[in-house]
Amino acid sequence: MIIRTIQEAKKTERHIIAEDWETIRLLLKGDGMGFSFSVTTINAGRESPPRCYQHHLEAVLVIEGEGEIELLDENKIYPLSPGTFYALDKHDHYILLAKTKMQAICVFNPPLSGKEIHDEEGSYPAEAEEISV
Repeated sequence: MIIRTIQEAKKTERHIIAEDWETIRLLLKGDGMGFSFSVTTINAGRESPPRCYQHHLEAVLVIEGEGEIELLDENKIYPLSPGTFYALDKHDHYILLAKTKMQAICVFNPPLSGKEIHDEEGSYPAEAEEISV
């Protein structure tokens, strides 16, 4: 069994902090579950650059805040609020806007290794360095 708390994970490499967002990666590839599980917080007013996970599929459940996701290939905008779930099941191109501080649960398949950062195309690499904790 794997048991972790957010407070404990925040003290490790599982806590990734960027300028206007942060994520706590509670479950990673090295944990052997076949998917990764993160809690991500996005600051109010942040609009992501265009993203497209070419090597991963992502499922997201918004648990706090208001925002929207724009699917660029469909030219559609969907509102996001607590309880909204979305899955980027077709390697969708998107932009995410946090109107207020947002928090979400994110699941990736294949699992993240831990040290992924977005590349210039808004994707994570197929493989990344694994963290040791």
